[in-house]
Amino acid sequence: MIDHAPLAGPVIEVSGLSKAYGTVKALDGLDLSIPRGGVYGVLGPNGAGKSTLFRILLGLIRPTSGRVGILGGQVGDVAAMRRTGSMIETPRYPPFLTARQVLTWLARSHGLSPAEARIEAWLERVGLTAAADRRVRGFSVGMMQRLGVAAALISRPDLVVLDEPTSGMDPPGIQEMRALIRSLADDDGVTVILASHQLAEVQRVCDRVAILDRGRLALEGGVSELTAGRARLRLEVTPIATALAALGDSARMEDDAVLVEARREEAPALIRRLVEAGVEITEARWQGADLESVFMTETGGRDVR
Repeated sequence: MIDHAPLAGPVIEVSGLSKAYGTVKALDGLDLSIPRGGVYGVLGPNGAGKSTLFRILLGLIRPTSGRVGILGGQVGDVAAMRRTGSMIETPRYPPFLTARQVLTWLARSHGLSPAEARIEAWLERVGLTAAADRRVRGFSVGMMQRLGVAAALISRPDLVVLDEPTSGMDPPGIQEMRALIRSLADDDGVTVILASHQLAEVQRVCDRVAILDRGRLALEGGVSELTAGRARLRLEVTPIATALAALGDSARMEDDAVLVEARREEAPALIRRLVEAGVEITEARWQGADLESVFMTETGGRDVR
């Protein structure tokens, strides 16, 4: 277990947060409150402001305007920063060091001995025990991600920010990382904030999500709440192009079928419209909504990365 001092209120509180690079606004008056506990996903299309938000929270860049609170303090406060772990992008370490040496080096920079940092335990939890004494120059991207997560945790943080923690991992590795992230929240009491382009994994691991779009908050809430009641009508039709044209913006193509965001009472009129357009319908069935469909609706289908 990781030792925690009591915290009241949200772990992150931002108000009117903006960051401009010349005429480009990476964040545009963002308001966001992230509660303590659980796993919180930050999603958005490419350029939505996710990485900018993370860098501001970690004190790596300064906002143009707005207020930022973290762990009850301000960004840059030594006490708050010591209680925060992070992995932003694929980590890089001196190539001549082994995984164990990297963690020992980082532990000592936090004023911790290897035993206090529980290096052996973290190597085991991220699946690097067998590779602990290998030099990191030979590590794959997935192995470096595992090491980066261990590095983010050795200071025993209350809050950890992970940007694409499963990047470069194979399916078993992704499953193991998902289990670790859930364990950190459920067993260790760590609040985990993560960004990932793998929406199915986000839906499995996150309790709540925020969807950013063009630097603003498009939608926020519990995963189960956001996906509830958003059923889709799945249609197998010929020709698909004619069906998409007839249905308009509410429809999109997926796996050689057409998915329509609609209420159940709208289905008869939709099917009638297709028949009148000369579309042949071979199957029509309702499909439960997922986080991907919510994301596509809120962002217009732009790339999540």
